[in-house]
Amino acid sequence: QVQFVESGGGLVQPGGSLRLSCAASGIMFRIYTMGWYRQAPGNQRELVATIGSGGSTNYADSVKGRFTISRDNAKTTVFLQMNSLTPEDTAVYYCNVDFSGRPLMDWGQGTQVTVSS
Repeated sequence: QVQFVESGGGLVQPGGSLRLSCAASGIMFRIYTMGWYRQAPGNQRELVATIGSGGSTNYADSVKGRFTISRDNAKTTVFLQMNSLTPEDTAVYYCNVDFSGRPLMDWGQGTQVTVSS
């Protein structure tokens, strides 16, 4: 059974940083492109960043230069380092297997990120 467990969210002031983690199980983690997605209240879920099996990365324009995605295949975990956070980054963040910008598996519970002073 595929499972994603996201963690690391919280309340942070504008300009602050957070590091999200997503532990995956039930999949052959190392062969998949992994993605971080987010959903703000009233908005559709959007793709934030992806990392390929070989480590290549892509980012949404809104987070480029501020967020960094990485992975640890031995721990089947994907990370999202988020710096220079703004209130517009407030959302629930999820990870998933990504295929051409679309999620492939069922969602985990996500982790809430709130950026506010």
